[in-house]
Amino acid sequence: MSPHTTTSPAPAPGTGTGAHTAEAAGIIQDARQRIDDLDGRIIGLVQERMAVSAVIQRERLTSGGRRVNLSREMEILAHYRDQLGKPGTALAMTLLELSRGQI
Repeated sequence: MSPHTTTSPAPAPGTGTGAHTAEAAGIIQDARQRIDDLDGRIIGLVQERMAVSAVIQRERLTSGGRRVNLSREMEILAHYRDQLGKPGTALAMTLLELSRGQI
């Protein structure tokens, strides 16, 4: 090795976690698994919400109504904002967009 060559530090015990100890890496890996499990449940609930919304839209259209009920959507936006703050509004908008189907 030449005198101008430097070596990289050894990878942290929790490579991929950013942790600097094996204990912290284990906690992070367990927490990430829990997040992955929660994400799977959230995705399933969003899909269920989309299916229920499709039933509502179909019935509303069949009865001569409109596909979208703006006053109901405003209630949903307010609920998410009240519970989660400003980012909740963005989340609700995404859920509404997913649940509307193709307009």
